[in-house]
Amino acid sequence: MDPIVADWLGLALRWVHVMVGIMWIGTSFYFIWLDSALRREEGQPEGLAGASWMVHGGGFYHVTKYLVAPSQMPQELHWFKYESYFTWITGFLLLVVVYYFGANEALIDPRVMDLTPSQAILYSLAGLAGGWVVYDLLCRSFLGQRTGPLAIAVFVLAVIAAYGFTHVFGGRAAFIHVGAFLGTIMTANVFFVIIPNQKKTVAALIAGQVPDPSLGAKAKQRSLHNNYLTLPVVLMMISNHYPMMFEHEYNWLLVVGVLVFGGLLRFYANTKSSGQTGSAVTAIAFYAAMVGAAVIALGSTRPGADLASIGPVGFDQVQVVIAHRCLTCHSANPSDPAYKVAPKGIAFDSPDQIERLRTQIERMVVLTRAMPIGNKTGMTDQERLILAKWIEDSRSASQ
Repeated sequence: MDPIVADWLGLALRWVHVMVGIMWIGTSFYFIWLDSALRREEGQPEGLAGASWMVHGGGFYHVTKYLVAPSQMPQELHWFKYESYFTWITGFLLLVVVYYFGANEALIDPRVMDLTPSQAILYSLAGLAGGWVVYDLLCRSFLGQRTGPLAIAVFVLAVIAAYGFTHVFGGRAAFIHVGAFLGTIMTANVFFVIIPNQKKTVAALIAGQVPDPSLGAKAKQRSLHNNYLTLPVVLMMISNHYPMMFEHEYNWLLVVGVLVFGGLLRFYANTKSSGQTGSAVTAIAFYAAMVGAAVIALGSTRPGADLASIGPVGFDQVQVVIAHRCLTCHSANPSDPAYKVAPKGIAFDSPDQIERLRTQIERMVVLTRAMPIGNKTGMTDQERLILAKWIEDSRSASQ
């Protein structure tokens, strides 16, 4: 595919993906909050779970929830499903445009596993589909009736996925796939369980029957799972901008930390919304902060480089490394067929440009080794040390 066409497709899909994702996450968070905020009112009719008063945009709202369903079908009923469907569809299309069409550059990293594009795409599809199948079987098993053990089992499944993806794909693609893995589970929950169960409830009302309360309970369970998975999914989806995470030696452990951190944050928010207070609730936020600090500490740790073994580095040596390993992409006229313009507008055609972007080189080439992508130009460890030594000497000279 033409690189410019791919970029326009990527921009359009990303834009729509973010918009519908905001709608989906917003309604998900709202209804979980609403369930927690419901309160029994004096004189409230039987059959109601509770009510909640709200004020927004200058108006007052009074929302009630039925324990199962109203006695008869209302004339107008609003459904919340297309936000989820279009979030997944646009996300998957974005995966195709960026990672499948550009598999050699974006999906495959020979340093992790040497794959053909067809193999990599097959692993990707199998991972996404297999994740839903295993998750759904867990929920339908005996664990489905036990909240704690089921939560642990789903967490272990996510950890296995993180470990697997980071040992098959390049770091950037692996993190995106963890997000897609969890996002697929979330949308499949809506498509295969939540909406069908709601439709069965509606059909029972229309037929004048009493709906099965287990349908709502199962849908609520999957909806709650989606609520707890949302924050990790969002972080995984924006992680491609932060190589200190996905290019870390123990990147899969960072994913584990994000899962725990995001889960604790949602648990804290949900607990607060239910009206609970006290030291036990505050402790949840403290534990989340501790896990977040641990993720940052691990993600910031890098093995030290033996720069003492590198002699004085001249700028001409730096230019040679840049010319051989970086200019194929980062130039006003890239020679790499995957690019028609320099990625992110970063070019190293002149000494001034190299000097000005010294911090970027340190971050992307020396510390995180995110560049070159998949090390496609074969930059050696010795060349990275040369750049590191030049940066250190330049910093010392400027102090």
